[in-house]
Amino acid sequence: MKNVLIVDDDPEISRSLANLFDPERFHFFYLEDGQTMVDFIKEKKEIDVVLLDVNLPTLSGLDVLKKAKLSDISVPIIMISGYVTTENAIEAMREGAFEYLTKPFEIQKLLDTVSKACGFGKQKAQTYEARPAAETVEIDEIIGRSPEIVEIAKLVGQVAKSDAAILIFGESGTGKELIARAIHRNSRRRGKPFLSVNCAALAETLLESELFGHEKGAFTGAYFKRLGKFEQSNNGTIFLDEIADMSMLTQSKLLRVLQEKKFERVGGNETIEVDVRVVAATNKSLVQSMREGSFRVDLFYRLKVVSIFLPPLRERKGDIPLLAEHFAKKFSHHLSKEIKGISPKALNMLSKYVWPGNIRELENNVHTACVMTKSDTLQAEDFPIFSEIESKVEIDLDHMQEDYEELFKKIIDPVLLKLINNSEGKIYYFLESALEKALISSCLKHFGSNQVKTSEILGISRNTLRDRISKYNIY
Repeated sequence: MKNVLIVDDDPEISRSLANLFDPERFHFFYLEDGQTMVDFIKEKKEIDVVLLDVNLPTLSGLDVLKKAKLSDISVPIIMISGYVTTENAIEAMREGAFEYLTKPFEIQKLLDTVSKACGFGKQKAQTYEARPAAETVEIDEIIGRSPEIVEIAKLVGQVAKSDAAILIFGESGTGKELIARAIHRNSRRRGKPFLSVNCAALAETLLESELFGHEKGAFTGAYFKRLGKFEQSNNGTIFLDEIADMSMLTQSKLLRVLQEKKFERVGGNETIEVDVRVVAATNKSLVQSMREGSFRVDLFYRLKVVSIFLPPLRERKGDIPLLAEHFAKKFSHHLSKEIKGISPKALNMLSKYVWPGNIRELENNVHTACVMTKSDTLQAEDFPIFSEIESKVEIDLDHMQEDYEELFKKIIDPVLLKLINNSEGKIYYFLESALEKALISSCLKHFGSNQVKTSEILGISRNTLRDRISKYNIY
């Protein structure tokens, strides 16, 4: 017989939960407030698992969890919540909760979780590191309430406590760096440097220097010694984005850092030791890259101690209104505009769109809408995607031949008045930059971020392409 303590201020919910379990295997105790939970467990001693509600009358469930862990309570504590927030999920797992479950419960998952907790109660406390109660930790804001994003938030809280290397998978624009920052800010390395490197944005020699630094005279243009990102982020975290684009030579040096925590600067002989946590990310299949011989198998397994998959925005559409409202508040503040919200029609339109560019595309659309709107509520026509949904431009490239004037007139004529009203004196620069950025972004996406192929198709040099990628902050 296993003894379960339910801490919830609603007696009916507590009894309903208890009725889900086999009475021959589980016996239940009940508390309506968490203030006495620690004393109750110490007095009873035979409690095997606790179901602790997040929302309690006096202390919150999270505060009760912290109090329990600081009191050396070894009983596994399962947090339960009816109001889903990723911040609570991260904090609960970081503070040592056995699991974080949200209402309404999947009955089988609840039963399985409690059964598992009863079998591992004595092991949980051994992995917990107590911290002073007065300590506060900034939590990176991960927006969403979908089951997918809550599971990711729980995983962030769980893995943040270790120094294990992490590999994040996901399409461009899904928020991989945001997750990496959340892991860093919830780890023991918080307060230490967090540095980000885009491995696809730099040529091989420049990337090697960027990561490991170089000595004076190591190559043409090396007029002084430069510390690399690994040295700069010592005792902190380094985020390596688009890791699949790293050359085999640089991969071998990265592998050595992961294995031995040592490296030499380019052109140098001094061995430098560092303590850096590595979080890597990619929007490509590393399994396919390994098959093609462009990615090291040993490096893959060194990086993939823990893996996190970020689903595309189209697979968690329930989060779109939350994200859109969040971005609207953010940009209304930055632009010093009083924007009260987004119209129902606009929210419906945003929810139906497939978002090939994911969260980054949504953020850019909301930013544009905040700039263009003339009211205190964002309307559908304020968003760039509105024209894509409501009226697509008909293009017949066979009849246009080499003259694209007709195409551009079809695009510009319907919005010319709005351009004049909002961008007077800057229309030429605005359109020229927008076209260049859109063309480069589309080509990079089409060719899987292959800069060589993109530069060939566009008819520009690699240096020019890299310059534009940096100028327009294209990922």
